[in-house]
Amino acid sequence: MNFALKSIAVAALSLTLSSAFAQKGETVKIGWIDPQTGLMGPVGNNQLKSWQFFAEKYSQNNPAGVKFEVVGFDNKLSPAESLTAMQAAIDQGVRYLAQGNGSSVAGALIDAVNRHNARNPGKEVIFLNYAAVDPDFTNSKCSYWHFRFDADTSMKMEALTTYMKDKSDVKKVYLFNQNYSHGHQVAKFAKENLNRKRPDIQIVGEELHPLAQVRDFAPYIAKIKASGADTVITGNWGSDLALLVKAANEGGYDGKFYTYYTGVTGTPTALGKGGEGRVYQVAYNHYNMGEPMKTWMAEFNQRFKDDMYTAAIPNVYAALGDAMAKAKSTDPVKVAAALSGLKFKGFNGEVEIRKLDHQLQQPLYITRWQKTDAKHPYSPENTGMTLMPVQEYPAYVASTPTSCQMKRP
Repeated sequence: MNFALKSIAVAALSLTLSSAFAQKGETVKIGWIDPQTGLMGPVGNNQLKSWQFFAEKYSQNNPAGVKFEVVGFDNKLSPAESLTAMQAAIDQGVRYLAQGNGSSVAGALIDAVNRHNARNPGKEVIFLNYAAVDPDFTNSKCSYWHFRFDADTSMKMEALTTYMKDKSDVKKVYLFNQNYSHGHQVAKFAKENLNRKRPDIQIVGEELHPLAQVRDFAPYIAKIKASGADTVITGNWGSDLALLVKAANEGGYDGKFYTYYTGVTGTPTALGKGGEGRVYQVAYNHYNMGEPMKTWMAEFNQRFKDDMYTAAIPNVYAALGDAMAKAKSTDPVKVAAALSGLKFKGFNGEVEIRKLDHQLQQPLYITRWQKTDAKHPYSPENTGMTLMPVQEYPAYVASTPTSCQMKRP
């Protein structure tokens, strides 16, 4: 009888342990869908290397005991190509999709993921948004299957204009943005926030230009100079920002730039020393964050001769590891439930995926383009310059309300 009871107890314990570590040793495939070619190809290639770099790091140590593998798909910055890539990824057994470059692409993927999951119960996928910042994605277009790890356009503008409101030298502003949803939103929230916080500031110009098509921004710089603007607010990224600041340097425009993406590939080189003290960035990270980012960036630079700047990526892996451990599964249905409302330790402290809309709540930093010094030594693209932190805002300052009415399964 004692032997029988012991056998039952051992069997029960084995079952419990099996359940607790059901996902241990599994390989979790992440389908990365972003540009590897075209004008924005350098940005995408940098980020693909970052996804693969951190897949290695977090495969070595995560609470779920899983292995991460990244499968890259070149979407050429096209929504149509992205939908084709999404289907190809799913056909290869991918259940987690990652994308960030272009809110037009992200919007198409959110709709496609919603349709796929509704039509294919048992084969659901999760969309990990690491850089597409249109606020609608966590408001009117919010989705249970979508999780955003970047701060959205409205959150960044809240922080940026909170900083700008105390700058008496900001008097005349020119809004210059890419002609797609993100650019429209930057202009919209800039006007709303400045009107509320600094109604004395004049908007002296507003421009939208084609995304990733312009090679010469000199005519635009001439218009900005003619407007008398002392400040430009731009959400431009990639070549569209690098070529803009290059044209500003060459055209002798000495006004200030308040940006979202100064740290992205190509822009530091285009700036050089010409934008010293005049170019600001709002972001959830910067080059001189301290540990563990300091060690990661040094290793990434040594290995790839490139700068790692998309820090949302390690936060995605940290969240997935915690959520999969909590769910005791890699099944997207169970993991989505665990991610919703998850609090976890990110590289930038304790952060939270807000349950209402799946928008990560995190601190934001204002940085200024200046020469490196002993306290801020990291120099992107070997420019001798860096983005030096001038203001940090805790998550609650930059957090914005949501109108999301999420449909949960």
